[in-house]
Amino acid sequence: MQWLMRLRALQGIRKSFRGFQAAPWHLHCRRVTGVGVPKWNDFDRPEEFNFASDVLDYWAQMEQEGKRDGNPALWWVNGKGDEVKWSFTEVTSLTRQVANVFTQTCGLRKGDFLALILPRVPEWYLVAVGCIRAGIVFMPGTTQLKAKDILYRLQSSKAKAIVTIDALAPEVDSVAAECPALKVKLLVSSHSRDGWLNLRSLMRSASPDHTCIKSKTTDSMTVFFTSGTTGLPKMAKHSHSLALRSYLPMCRTVHQLKPSDISWCVSDPGWILATVGSLLEPWTAGSTIFIHLLTQFDTKVVVETLSKYPITHIIAAPAVFRMILQQKFTSLRFPTLRHCSAGGESLLPEEQEKWTKQTGIPIHEIYGQSEIGLCCAVARGMKIKAGSMGKAIAPFDVQIIDDNGNILPPNTEGSIGVRIKPFRPAGVFVCYENNPEKTAKVECGDFYNTGDRAKMDEEGYFWFLGRDDDVINASGYRIGPSEVENALAEHPAVAESAVVSSPDPARGEVVKAFIVLHPQFQSHDKQQLIKQLQEHVKAVTAPYKYPRKVEFVPELPKTITGKIKRDTLRKQEYGQL
Repeated sequence: MQWLMRLRALQGIRKSFRGFQAAPWHLHCRRVTGVGVPKWNDFDRPEEFNFASDVLDYWAQMEQEGKRDGNPALWWVNGKGDEVKWSFTEVTSLTRQVANVFTQTCGLRKGDFLALILPRVPEWYLVAVGCIRAGIVFMPGTTQLKAKDILYRLQSSKAKAIVTIDALAPEVDSVAAECPALKVKLLVSSHSRDGWLNLRSLMRSASPDHTCIKSKTTDSMTVFFTSGTTGLPKMAKHSHSLALRSYLPMCRTVHQLKPSDISWCVSDPGWILATVGSLLEPWTAGSTIFIHLLTQFDTKVVVETLSKYPITHIIAAPAVFRMILQQKFTSLRFPTLRHCSAGGESLLPEEQEKWTKQTGIPIHEIYGQSEIGLCCAVARGMKIKAGSMGKAIAPFDVQIIDDNGNILPPNTEGSIGVRIKPFRPAGVFVCYENNPEKTAKVECGDFYNTGDRAKMDEEGYFWFLGRDDDVINASGYRIGPSEVENALAEHPAVAESAVVSSPDPARGEVVKAFIVLHPQFQSHDKQQLIKQLQEHVKAVTAPYKYPRKVEFVPELPKTITGKIKRDTLRKQEYGQL
């Protein structure tokens, strides 16, 4: 607690974070010489930290003492006139009730895994924070997951519980018998269902009195499933240091949120960007989290929402800004919007120019992964270089490295590496759960190798070039090609397939499948077959993974050992051959 008291004093927290200076905290860090930007080794981090008790409960206390303005902590709308507004006091009480439901009613304990598969609804935030209070490890997932995806996640994690919605309950029930560890199924619904507990009903009878666990900074907090080039998704496990990183003054220079800000992160709640950008960072600053249900993405709804509500900050994938610009709206001047951030894929310089010209607000790029959250950004007030994803942000030391972990000179292409030795900075994942081989594989000398290629200029700005692997990044969704290929392989028409990214004017890149047909399907109508294959993939795996482009080929390019040369197909798509 002495550490927390010292930190709050350094932040000027008694003044509701207004005008806090990060500089004093730098005295607790050791500067390492770098190109253009300060780099930081690890610091004397506290032994204990819990986002719920150290952040949320603090803001609830400030609210009760009249030391925070009247903006809600959470503001949810669904586009049909329904709204939910909760204060920090209410969020604190509700999350304590959820924690009691988990521990007292469901019998969950510290360290148990819970699958959290909800759309953009208020309960997502209650469940996430309730898990943090109780020490339960929550695993966010998109509601586009299918039975096969859910089965893999439940079996891999040995999850004791799952929280989801009516639409996904049948998918869970269809695989539950194959998941012996699964003991608790909770539904966020206004209806009851056999074999399921109703979270809303249980919350109504749960006590708001709960003692938050004393979590160590190194204790497990959350897991994100991340797609790769081969095999199934990996479980990137994070400790409470992910939330601690958002708490440190020196780390909060990117968005520079204040209690008066209303922040809207458009990301799907299944991804790390939503956890960091729509939970940890806004509430650490005492800001309002704005949420729109957005059951289906619609640029018109996004523009109307920015015009109607007093949103000051938006985070979205570049595809969101791109699609808005393509619709040619009469006006894109938003009355309260002050800051725009884009992450998840590359932002084109022409998109930056058009958005700035039409809105008067530049887009600040951010870069990160499921393994590290955000590690590079164009911070608020920083010079923007169109096409660059900015500089390293504290406490990360980010460099361009070769295959042996050696630091490369400026303007040299290499891999983006995040230093993890001799100190592992707050926010870097702990490991790939139950997969020490994959964990060791991404450690490159003193660095974690992100697998992304880039250059760094003399001023420390990073310029993204591509990926070492074959992961496809479509509208901010990272898709492993093997997942799509495995789904296609289940269709009788497919003898062989290779999946790569393909350029797309709206989404940046999309999934394309090159397919070798079985002989008996060669004479089938190709357009009908494409539709069947697309619907098949949507049915057996998350729909966002389906191939928007399909090309039938007589054979696939292969190495002498028979390995499919995806890189040849990808270069062909981008006109590089």
